[in-house]
This record gives sequence, C-alpha cells and structure tokens, in this order.
Amino acid sequence: MKRTRLEASTCPVARSLDVIGDWWSLLIVRDALRGVKRFGEFQKSLGIAKNMLTARLKLLVDEGILQLQPASDGSAWQEYVLTAKGRTLQTVLVALSQWGNDHLFAEGEHGTVLVDARSRQPLQKIQLLAEDGRVLQPDEIAPRYPESVKSKG
Repeated sequence: MKRTRLEASTCPVARSLDVIGDWWSLLIVRDALRGVKRFGEFQKSLGIAKNMLTARLKLLVDEGILQLQPASDGSAWQEYVLTAKGRTLQTVLVALSQWGNDHLFAEGEHGTVLVDARSRQPLQKIQLLAEDGRVLQPDEIAPRYPESVKSKG
C-alpha cells in the first residue's frame, strides 16, 4: 500500500506528520536531544532494524532536521547532529511527555519526568497562551484558514 503524502496540505499538523509522524522519527529526535549521534547508538537505544533506521535517518537529514558531520572524535565515522530546525522539536516532545505522564500511567506508576538541567526541578506544564497572556482551553482555539482555502469553500 502506497503512503499518501500530505506535503501539499494547508494544515500544518498534516505537513508536520508527513515528516515526523511515525514513532521512530520522534524517538530518533528524542535520542539526538539526549546526545546520541551515531547510527549504532541509535540502533542500540531503539532496537530498530537497520533498514528502518537508515530510512528514517535519511528522511530526517533530507528534511533538514538532522545533518551528517564528521565524527567529533576524529574517527572515520559520521555523526547525526540536530539542526536548529530539529532542536525546536523538543517542544513537541515535551508536550508529548507531559501528556503521556498525565494520561498513560496507572495511579502510583511513574514515568520519566523532564527537569531543568540546572535546577533539576520539573518543567512547568506547557500552556497555550493568547496574545494577551490568557491561558487558553481547547474550545477557545480555532483555525484561521488561508485566503485561497476560504474562496474555494
């Protein structure tokens, strides 16, 4: 079955999922944020098949989320390093982590908690804020469609 591409969608969620929507890609980014850089390290951490890892790393490089560079230890290997675009995915991963901790663990069961590296205190919950600083609830958020979409409707 051929995968449908969403790159032409006006929905930024659809376009984002087109690039990072499978779990392996986000887990690769998570590991890269933790300092994993080499193919073998990703494979060991994730337990992913080599062909799957190769395909995901290629996509992430092609999309400008990771870049290949010579190994920092001077060896003949190459390392995968997050670009600025890739590092901004940390916000997405923090949101997923906080949502998972709130909704996917049984009472008394604990997941990993993300903390400030300096103070070692848990991060504040991510909140959606209006331009004036109000905290918004889900029913207070609406899409604004591009003009070209409105005129077709």
